[in-house]
Amino acid sequence: MTFAARMARVAPSPTLKVAAEADRLRRAGVDVVDFGAGEPDFQTPKNVVDAAHRALDAGFTKYTPAAGAADVREAVSYRAREDYGVSFPTAEVIVSAGAKQALYNTAVVLFDDGDEVITHSPFWPTIVDQVLLCGATPVLARGQRERGFVVEADEILDRVTPKTKAIILNTPCNPTGAVMREDTVAAIADHCARTGVWVIVDLTYDKLIYEPVAHNIVKVLTDRHRERTVICSSASKAYAMTGWRAGWALGPKDFVTACNTVQGHATSNISSITQKALVEALTGPQDAVTAMLTEYRGRRDETLGWLTSDSRVECLKPGGAFYLFPYVAELLAPCGVKTSAEFADQLLAEARVALTAGEGFDAPGFVRISYATSRERLREGVTRLQEFVHARERGAATAR
Repeated sequence: MTFAARMARVAPSPTLKVAAEADRLRRAGVDVVDFGAGEPDFQTPKNVVDAAHRALDAGFTKYTPAAGAADVREAVSYRAREDYGVSFPTAEVIVSAGAKQALYNTAVVLFDDGDEVITHSPFWPTIVDQVLLCGATPVLARGQRERGFVVEADEILDRVTPKTKAIILNTPCNPTGAVMREDTVAAIADHCARTGVWVIVDLTYDKLIYEPVAHNIVKVLTDRHRERTVICSSASKAYAMTGWRAGWALGPKDFVTACNTVQGHATSNISSITQKALVEALTGPQDAVTAMLTEYRGRRDETLGWLTSDSRVECLKPGGAFYLFPYVAELLAPCGVKTSAEFADQLLAEARVALTAGEGFDAPGFVRISYATSRERLREGVTRLQEFVHARERGAATAR
């Protein structure tokens, strides 16, 4: 079959590929410990679910405006005022099927053939592939492993050229958990305000920051460069609403109007029921968010301790999100494999532990471990991983 040329530029999502394989094994009756999923194991808070039931009972099951009903856009605006102290009128808000669609709408609206778009590495693969799908060229700024890949302003700005259309930032970062500093974002914003470069930020994990660090990225950007700043986020992680598909973008009115045109021809509105659930998530009690963050922090610290009990596993404590990103290069040769991708494949085949290899994030030698699962399963998965390594080492010793 012959497909459009753009399909040769992109690859399937590695995280979704791991999730699909883990699901296939589970359906076959295999006990898989799944460290691959970027999905909370918590249930959606009851007040949010109840709001969805009320919407169904009230018959709120028809089309809404493509950008979302007025009350859901007002709820997104309300949350921005509460969290960041920044006002976005509803004309500057569009609600989409997760942050992924918000970012895709943004890419379609802004990027042309010949444009360059800078982002930082290791990266969430969707960011780069969306740039490629739009015919633009991704330019990568790589942070330093020794500081947990927390990117500095000069690492981004040194790559700006006359072809640079936009800079995409992801903080806290998937897969590394790195949290960008406000002064770094301020320096980037100031430069972009002088040069007319767009700044796009994926803040999906913004409510999952563990230490009390300043992270009002929205205000930093809007104070300096509002006319070309786009903020994308979602309810997926903070409110355990992955399957509801609820995200949004905040940006200049003309930009949001253009996104509305794209979305109107692609998907139209997100589920009307999801919209009512999202209103409750954003405007209702936030206790569940705090409770989940507290539990994630404990899981992070325990799992990090278990993993690094093997001194060959190098892993810095992430500042946000719910992933550990250990460097496992010293385990490869003892396990008889050459790459972290082979390591991940063999670990799933033999130990039934699913995780995502660093190659998918432009970080060979690393693996991504999601701790969005119970402590019991985390302990079980790390034990299986360590037993897998020891069994492979014993096998290699016997062979010699």
